[in-house]
Amino acid sequence: MTWCRPPWPITSARTSCTRSDALTIAIIKSVTPLQLSRLIANAAADKKARGIVRLDIRQKSSIADYFVICEGDTDRQVRAITDSIVEACQAKGVRPLRTAGYNDGSWVVLDYASVIVHVFLPGERTYYDLESLWKAPSKAARVAAATNGSKKAPTTKRARPKAKPTRPSRRRVRTA
Repeated sequence: MTWCRPPWPITSARTSCTRSDALTIAIIKSVTPLQLSRLIANAAADKKARGIVRLDIRQKSSIADYFVICEGDTDRQVRAITDSIVEACQAKGVRPLRTAGYNDGSWVVLDYASVIVHVFLPGERTYYDLESLWKAPSKAARVAAATNGSKKAPTTKRARPKAKPTRPSRRRVRTA
């Protein structure tokens, strides 16, 4: 199976796709990024991957639509999870564009263009902490960003509480 590169960064004389390349594009188009991320998460779960997280990063970055992050207990399990993901995707006719870190086995990255898969060892996952880098900002962070980092509260007119009616103060005097 060959890949047809898009024509915009033309680096060679070949600017059109062949029939087999068009067939490959049609196969890839048949699986949406959401379906692909679900397929990958299920394939990882079949090999007992822990902490499977699918992050939707469409609004945050243009490098991909989804991140799928999971971990295995040993480097052997990380490779088994990776093999399971690649086999499940090949059954649907989708191959990774790039694979990195497979031989080392501590952090494997599979690039499916619209979905990027990270398979970690537990120590590597806590060290890099990709979930906190790509998750939605908390409400406190959004408020801080809206005020340009100043610690003062935004100046808005606050409703003053109604004044209590004044009463003469009565002090009780205790007698012994």
